Amino acid sequence: MTDNQIIHIGLQTMTVAAKLGAPVLLTALLIGFAVSLFQSVTQIQEATLSFVPKAIGIGVALLLTGNWMLHEMVTFTEMLFAQIPNLIKSA
Repeated sequence: MTDNQIIHIGLQTMTVAAKLGAPVLLTALLIGFAVSLFQSVTQIQEATLSFVPKAIGIGVALLLTGNWMLHEMVTFTEMLFAQIPNLIKSA
């Protein structure tokens, strides 16, 4: 296993992790921004107000993108397992 192969696998892993985390994180970011904007406009300073919309939004995001996330993870794992013989040969 060469340095280039390790770096390539690490880069692929970080790319998949970013792709899988993006829908949930972006949903939480957008909802948090909208709730903060609403709170500043209406001057309601309730700390727990942002929790319920974020939880609902993240749940919806997971329902909508969960199948795609699972497919990405299965594809990535299959690709890693398929590379094992090549990685052993080069060791």
